[in-house]
Amino acid sequence: MAVDLSMPILVVDDYNTMIRIIRNLLKQLGFDDIDDASDGSAALAKMKEKKYGLVISDWNMEPMTGYELLKEVRADSGLTRTPFIMVTAESKTENVIAAKKAGVNNYIVKPFNAQTLKAKIDAVFAD
Repeated sequence: MAVDLSMPILVVDDYNTMIRIIRNLLKQLGFDDIDDASDGSAALAKMKEKKYGLVISDWNMEPMTGYELLKEVRADSGLTRTPFIMVTAESKTENVIAAKKAGVNNYIVKPFNAQTLKAKIDAVFAD
């Protein structure tokens, strides 16, 4: 299945520079409907107002982490099917396993480039 470049994407990170980097990478890949949130609770509020085709969230944020956001999304019947990619600077195996168990669709370790992001997004929508 081809990835829908017009789908809305929510980028969640408490670091504005990272949001800008991911936004620019997504634009390079052809996406243009990109919203952002500075933490998990802000993201959850936006997700209840608008249906996103994909969420790309950092792991480490305060007050609600990306991992907690993922668990909230998977527990919400209206959001549970939303594709979710976790971004982190740490490639700890236990984090990857925890995210997988919580229902993450894919996992990216920083730093990454447009090709890596494209491959991860393509993999999410391949099944």
